[in-house]
Amino acid sequence: MNQNHTPPATHVLDRFFKLSANGTTVRTELLAGLTTFLTMAYIIFVNPAILGDAGMPRDAVFVATCLAAAVGTLIMGLYANYPIGLAPGMGLNAYFSYAVVKGMGFPWEAALGAVFISGCLFLLVSVLRIREVIIKSIPRSLRMAIPAGIGLFLAIISLKSAGIIAANPATFVTLGDLHQPAAIMAVIGFMVIVALDHLKVRGALLIGILLVTVLSFIFGGNHFSGVFAAPPSLAPTFLALDLKGALSMGLLNVVLVFFLVELFDATGTLMGVAQRAGLMKDGRMDRLNKALLADSGAIAAGALLGTSSTTAYIESAAGVQAGGRTGLTAVAIAVLFLLCLFIAPLAGVVPAYATAPALFFVACLMVRELMDIDWNDTTECIPAVITALVMPFTYSIANGLALGFISYAALKLLTGRARDVSGVIWIIAAVFLFKLVWLGE
Repeated sequence: MNQNHTPPATHVLDRFFKLSANGTTVRTELLAGLTTFLTMAYIIFVNPAILGDAGMPRDAVFVATCLAAAVGTLIMGLYANYPIGLAPGMGLNAYFSYAVVKGMGFPWEAALGAVFISGCLFLLVSVLRIREVIIKSIPRSLRMAIPAGIGLFLAIISLKSAGIIAANPATFVTLGDLHQPAAIMAVIGFMVIVALDHLKVRGALLIGILLVTVLSFIFGGNHFSGVFAAPPSLAPTFLALDLKGALSMGLLNVVLVFFLVELFDATGTLMGVAQRAGLMKDGRMDRLNKALLADSGAIAAGALLGTSSTTAYIESAAGVQAGGRTGLTAVAIAVLFLLCLFIAPLAGVVPAYATAPALFFVACLMVRELMDIDWNDTTECIPAVITALVMPFTYSIANGLALGFISYAALKLLTGRARDVSGVIWIIAAVFLFKLVWLGE
């Protein structure tokens, strides 16, 4: 199209988000935003259910989840210009409800206070650029392992959502019931996505998600329950956090755990998605500190609204695979989360097994990062493999990073190459070791 005929709005978006410089277009970014949103949308229903088990008002948590996701993602898009969606994190919400509130017996208001304090600590280390120093100190082998491990983690999540794998008391995990409609439709969706991607069809992931959603009405018993609904009140959770309770001795350990998990879960996700998007230059992320500030600010904002820790989402890799390269993708995601406040019934139409094929496809592509590891040096490749494997097997990005750092430092020490390890890595390994030995999981 001749530049003179390009709408003025497109020029503004191109300049602000640097679309041309990143080889993308408004249409591609919006499509990528929709793709990522569809893979993340489950959180607006899952998060209220999990936090509801802690005694929190589910309707208010639904609103808080949508708003926290929108605010955090909007900051990431407008301030950091990255195609990364944020929302209350899975795993962190389970720790909040089942370990802190139900397990330790703390009120959910005090637990929210702990989340807020951890978010403020997170902001502090980001403002002081300590977090950036930590990330830049990560060895190349572990940097390669992080996206691969996240890919394997995505694979576990997606296969479970599709019903292709299931729990087993003897073997922990086993093949699911492949006769179920959900599993069959997920397999069909995956094959369609791979075929369309190979044929260079734009929007392959989104087409796959929509195809399975349509099939779910025919074969999966899915029901259309309307489009619009007025959003519930946020009042029961808004500013309900108890900072005094959070500062009690019993919750200081909880604050530390929240802080460590948020630090490395989000860091690993940011690096993994950026690596997949080709936004890493010489192993470094441009505008890294802006992304870190957006991520840490979202945690504090989410706690004020009434939800557990908000963090960068590994599902953002789906939008990246669909072509998302700039913050315009994130802005699209944020707008869709805001719309969910009014069209919750419509957002709930897309079943988990419809987004599972897209996530599994992205997972397959992310695992190939392992080929760039130096396989001839066991002090490099072994910690990398540990990092990648522990993430899915413990269902935690932070656990994979913890054992990866500890094993990296230990192997360098035992082979007389302690000088190859930076001081920052020694400190991180020691902190993780303290967490695992003293604080436990």
